[in-house]
Amino acid sequence: MPRDPVRLRYPDGGESKEDTTDITFLGTGNAQATACYNTCFLIRDDARRLLVDAGGGNTILNRLAQAGEDWRDVRDIIVTHKHIDHLLGVVWLMRMICQGAQRGTYEGEARLYAHDEVIGLLDQMAHALLGEKAASQLGRALHLVTVADGETRGIIGHDVTFFDIRSTKAKQFGFTLDLGAGRRLTCCGDEPYNECERAYAEGAAWLLHEAFCLHSQADIFRPYEKSHSTVKDACELAERLGVENLVLYHTEDKTIERRRELYTEEGSAYFHGNLFVPDDLETLEL
Repeated sequence: MPRDPVRLRYPDGGESKEDTTDITFLGTGNAQATACYNTCFLIRDDARRLLVDAGGGNTILNRLAQAGEDWRDVRDIIVTHKHIDHLLGVVWLMRMICQGAQRGTYEGEARLYAHDEVIGLLDQMAHALLGEKAASQLGRALHLVTVADGETRGIIGHDVTFFDIRSTKAKQFGFTLDLGAGRRLTCCGDEPYNECERAYAEGAAWLLHEAFCLHSQADIFRPYEKSHSTVKDACELAERLGVENLVLYHTEDKTIERRRELYTEEGSAYFHGNLFVPDDLETLEL
């Protein structure tokens, strides 16, 4: 039986964010979404912050501010893959960190974790776009950390294990974060679950999975042609894997005004745990 539904909190709710582990969805849309930001999220644990992807532009700075966060407090970043709706916001954060360190307005160090292809691309982009003075802060203020399939790193006080999702489009890593007490949060990236991920996804307390559209609208949005899945697909998967809480994101935005209602109605027929369809800037307690 699923536990009681986890409470959704809003950034203007007036509640302290320092005494719990939670996740704020800075964006929930797919690459072409304009009614919401591209999918990226922030995990908080006490005063520590872990950003996963950063969307497609400098809106990431606005979204962090709207979530009540100072970008300077984000000291750990995971980049799952090189698609522009996940990567280009990262370049803006690299600019802010490196230029801030160069000018003496940013203190301390930050770390960015990704597989070798993404690390190489970001290093190249930093030197090409930020200027050599700012790029000289790589390895000083900002460390680009290459991670391998199956590798575990300690990040914001949790063990985080990275895994290759075997993408058919671009090399992409998901990850699983140990929440303690035998519970874990698993992010499958932005493509459908692959059986190679079973060890990380099965029995997860939290599973973050893309759902490009309603199954009833698959003929309109054609998710399978884009290596994506539907709400029904993701919910059937979570049911098979014995997941406790399922979060659906990376969606189309044509149904944005009723997205939660429609996705929950379709998904609840196939998944009997706690199902969440967050809007941008909503927070879940983990």
